[in-house]
Amino acid sequence: MRVGIIGGGAAGLAAAYELTKRGHYAEVFERAPFLGGQASTFPVGGGKLERGYHHLFVSDTAMTELVHELGLGNKLAWLESKVGLFYEGKIWDFATPLDLLRFTPLSVIQRLRVGLWTFVLQKTRNWRKFEQVTATDWLKRHMGTRAYEVIWEPLLRGKFGAYYDQVSMTWLWGKVYLRVASRGKGMQKELLGYPMGSFGEVFDTLGARIREMGGDVHISAGVNRVIVEDGRAVGMEVQFPGEDPEDRQYDAVIATTPSYVFVRLVPPMPKEYEAKLTGVRYLSAVLVILVLDRPLSDKYWMNVGDRSLPFLGVIEHTNMIDKSLYGGNHIVYLTNYPSRDSELYKKTSEDLLEEFIPHLCKLNPDFDRSWILEFHHHKVDGAQPIIGVNYGKHIPDHQTPFKHLYLANTTQIYPEDRGTNYSVRMGREVARMVMEDAGNASVGSNTGE
Repeated sequence: MRVGIIGGGAAGLAAAYELTKRGHYAEVFERAPFLGGQASTFPVGGGKLERGYHHLFVSDTAMTELVHELGLGNKLAWLESKVGLFYEGKIWDFATPLDLLRFTPLSVIQRLRVGLWTFVLQKTRNWRKFEQVTATDWLKRHMGTRAYEVIWEPLLRGKFGAYYDQVSMTWLWGKVYLRVASRGKGMQKELLGYPMGSFGEVFDTLGARIREMGGDVHISAGVNRVIVEDGRAVGMEVQFPGEDPEDRQYDAVIATTPSYVFVRLVPPMPKEYEAKLTGVRYLSAVLVILVLDRPLSDKYWMNVGDRSLPFLGVIEHTNMIDKSLYGGNHIVYLTNYPSRDSELYKKTSEDLLEEFIPHLCKLNPDFDRSWILEFHHHKVDGAQPIIGVNYGKHIPDHQTPFKHLYLANTTQIYPEDRGTNYSVRMGREVARMVMEDAGNASVGSNTGE
């Protein structure tokens, strides 16, 4: 069976890997000049750094199993995370229940209330009970208005902008439930995983493995449209740099693009399915990456609970990952999730940096712009779908209305949130669906089994 795959991110590569393992031919087309999508890398200090910060939770078994399958398990390190919350001009430790008890901006009763309901969320497996309520309503009702305004509202606003009060409690449940799964024993410290050598190395190795097993992976190669005849996908019109478009025939097509891109690649679909695609609202990720000659703080992950700061998170990569991988430099991500029509999204790299710099002194009064050795600015469109109430009812099926045409993108990851782990899991699952629908789950000898 021949399968064409649109997108060389985690889902597309995982699908191609699963198909080629089973003896099928998979051909991946990635429009960007690199693989890995949101986990792709660029050079910093002699090493490779992700364009967007990435790590693994202990519960991310799909990704960890893939890393081991590729022979990179010896590079996967599990490290203690240091979490903080910036509020009222101070960085508070915010990693353990004891840290919450020391968080004096809330009264003792308020802290105990937050701790109790956080514990309840951690132990609740039935996420469906949260589908019909917003995080805002649930948090106010259970943890109190003051705790909501101090801890949760700034984070929801930063993550979802104008949509902050429309986000389903299921989304927040996933965040809380996932974090407890990454806690170690003893003092309940959180452990996070990182492949030393970068996520980029994992996906480059995955691309090479696909080629070794008989597939093809192309970068800087786009897909102009999916060819549909008599209600079934039969191929794609592909575009290589400097060449005329050409049609390629396939037995099935898997698209891993955002939904708003997918609808441009295919003929009109039945209204009910197309409404699920066009009804999805996305936010973009805007990141400024600072390369410093010294640390900004002692925290790996810092949530910003002060809405006067123009970024929602500060991820100091080298407070968890050895700075020697980047020439001894210190790496800091400043992150936001704006809409594409926002002023923040439209700002130039230099203007964005100038807006951010004065606020860095709030995090560290000693900060001086001379600490900055270099900076980088990345924007990722379609980075965060808005997860509203009853979201599960609006998820499009992987099998589209056109026969042999499948969709696998971040809007279909639910109740978990987007991430490389769930994209890998979804890519492999959709590949198996393609094979099962073809009635031929394993046809070759190069299965590796």
